Amino acid sequence: MTALYENTVDVLSTWTATSDDAELARKRTLDLLADGPAAMTRAHRIGHVTASALIVDDTERILLCLHGRLNLWMQLGGHCEPGDETLAAAALREATEESGIPGLILDPTPIDIDIHDVRCGAHDGAPAEPSTHYDVRFMLRAPKGSVEQISDESSALAWFHPGDLPTPLASGTVQQIAPALSRLP
Repeated sequence: MTALYENTVDVLSTWTATSDDAELARKRTLDLLADGPAAMTRAHRIGHVTASALIVDDTERILLCLHGRLNLWMQLGGHCEPGDETLAAAALREATEESGIPGLILDPTPIDIDIHDVRCGAHDGAPAEPSTHYDVRFMLRAPKGSVEQISDESSALAWFHPGDLPTPLASGTVQQIAPALSRLP
């Protein structure tokens, strides 16, 4: 996790935030990262960095998943894994696994950071415990004609136009749409 940790510190030290809230979250995430590489893992119970992605298609629709455990519509993503070398690669891996879409095109510059409390765990036999996700979000473009496939982590996947979002929607979902769409050619 050392390479991933170093990449995350570098990315967040040089990133120009997309909003005042994102700037505050960037600073708070860098404060968390002062705890070292452990802050990238679930074992860091007070909070840890996660990576997610908003997938956008060529008609400016966004792909959201209905999270199986939370029953909220949100972007795809999750925990960093030992094999992830960069935070952007972690977001791409998570989104590919959860969407079933091959060939997603990564924009390696974050679009947002959202800090939110979760019940995290139920991993390796441990019960879910309170924690905080410092979620760094990226934008991915779906190749033309992409067909999504539901993973074990989602109850549903669907494309939405930004003006017609589903409910219930996870907090922090809307704030990443404008920065993502601004990156489209």
